[in-house]
Amino acid sequence: MFFTKSFGYAVRGILYVGLMSNEKKRVQIDEIAEKLAVPKHFLGKIMNKIVKEHILDSTKGPYGGFSLNKDTLSIPLIKVLEVTDGLEQFSMCALGLRKCNPEHPCPVHHEMEPLRSNLKRALTNATINDLVAGNKPELIRNISAF
Repeated sequence: MFFTKSFGYAVRGILYVGLMSNEKKRVQIDEIAEKLAVPKHFLGKIMNKIVKEHILDSTKGPYGGFSLNKDTLSIPLIKVLEVTDGLEQFSMCALGLRKCNPEHPCPVHHEMEPLRSNLKRALTNATINDLVAGNKPELIRNISAF
């Protein structure tokens, strides 16, 4: 079970907006895409999904951009995963078999189930604030391309 680029870009985009929230009210998609070295149009589609789910706010126009809202920092990462990729990966067979379940497990079912549960719990417990808190310059270096 691996995360998609969509999830990674969403998390990095949200973190960038969060880190810049003290310096500027809104962050434009061009800046986010440039700093994170990701395709602007692909990132734009992902960020629009994030806005539709009220994880971030967005204002249109020349002085517009993305900004935090009152709930952003308390949102768990599982919500971002649900918006970008869905949560089916927590119930699908790791080998892609159609008839894998506890009664008829695939060869790796019992080894994968605790890993899945731990990952789901970690994503449910970790919030955007947990990721934004801490060493700001180091986090900016980690999420950016530079």
